[in-house]
Amino acid sequence: MAEKDNEKMSREEAGRKGGEATSNNHGDDFYEKNGEKGGEATSESHDKDFYEKNGKKGGEATSNNHGDDFYEKNGEKGGEATSESHDKDFYEKNGKKGGEATSNNHGDDFYEKNGEKGGEATSESHDKDFYEKNGKKGGEATSNNHGDDFYEKNGEKGGEATSESHDKDFYEKNGKKGGEATAKSHDKDYYEKIGKKGGKANSDGDNK
Repeated sequence: MAEKDNEKMSREEAGRKGGEATSNNHGDDFYEKNGEKGGEATSESHDKDFYEKNGKKGGEATSNNHGDDFYEKNGEKGGEATSESHDKDFYEKNGKKGGEATSNNHGDDFYEKNGEKGGEATSESHDKDFYEKNGKKGGEATSNNHGDDFYEKNGEKGGEATSESHDKDFYEKNGKKGGEATAKSHDKDYYEKIGKKGGKANSDGDNK
């Protein structure tokens, strides 16, 4: 038994020494060339199934040996490295490809479920102030990119869609709520000015 252990240790020691000797005698270029050759040889002698199985095994082994902290640190490093070596065009192209691939592989149900989950997660982690700020930014961005014609067309479409999906009772309830909200947020002076404008408009129309 001791003889076998000595033989085993001897082989391990010899392997270690051989590795050190190779490392001392060769530079990075040697390993790159041999790694490239080995990769090409493996690629030629194996198919897609081989890589999928080994990739899965490697992923499971890595997952078993490391915690969340490992992935966060490496993901952050990878993101920084990618960010430094690529420009905006790279992200646009890959984002477009990823979006097309996702779109081809999934139906409406997938987007509805994920949109719902994303909405719930965002809702739980943000307050009213977050939505107000982002809503304001989105409104300003939309305003800068579109003219009056855009709003008229979309307002008309929205009005038609609302009209088709709601009855008289809906408008009465919402009109009442809107009137109450306006009454609470405005004073007598506001209504006098509005009434004056409305009277003037009617007068101008009658004179024509």
